[in-house]
Amino acid sequence: MILTGPEITESVSDGRIAISPFSPDQVNPNSYNVTLGGTLMSYRDKVVDAYRPNPTETIQLPEDGYVLRPDQLYLGHTEERIGSDIYVPLLFGRSSVGRLGLFVEITAPIGDIGFHGQWTLMLSPVQPLRVYHGMKIGQIMFFVSSGEIDLYAGKYQSAVGPQESRYWRDRMAVTS
Repeated sequence: MILTGPEITESVSDGRIAISPFSPDQVNPNSYNVTLGGTLMSYRDKVVDAYRPNPTETIQLPEDGYVLRPDQLYLGHTEERIGSDIYVPLLFGRSSVGRLGLFVEITAPIGDIGFHGQWTLMLSPVQPLRVYHGMKIGQIMFFVSSGEIDLYAGKYQSAVGPQESRYWRDRMAVTS
């Protein structure tokens, strides 16, 4: 079951969902619009290594926006801190943003029950595109879970700003 807009609003009011800042005008019939935070991150090296930490570059979005380049992955973040200990959140790009040629969160839309923080967005443009801090970039939906809940306590908990991949930590845990 997916929550409707009015149920999302009620769930924020009674604490079943945390969205901060929350704006009623960002509630849709069955989702909540999220906005792009003010920081982007990109990997500096031409080759990214899944088994090692990778150097990154941080970009603060200027007031007049920033042009994303094709063939470059940008890590952005939601302005909103979002979480729920009850519902399963899923985040997708908005269709209006997709029609501009920007892929948002195409490989990892599902969030974990118990995650609370700003969501890292994987942004990949097909052509040069100017983006702005605060633009509506995606929408989050909440699904009812079934069964016993095991709250998320992983490596991205309480994220603030874009978070680079920590995949290499998974490998370290297996080899230790």
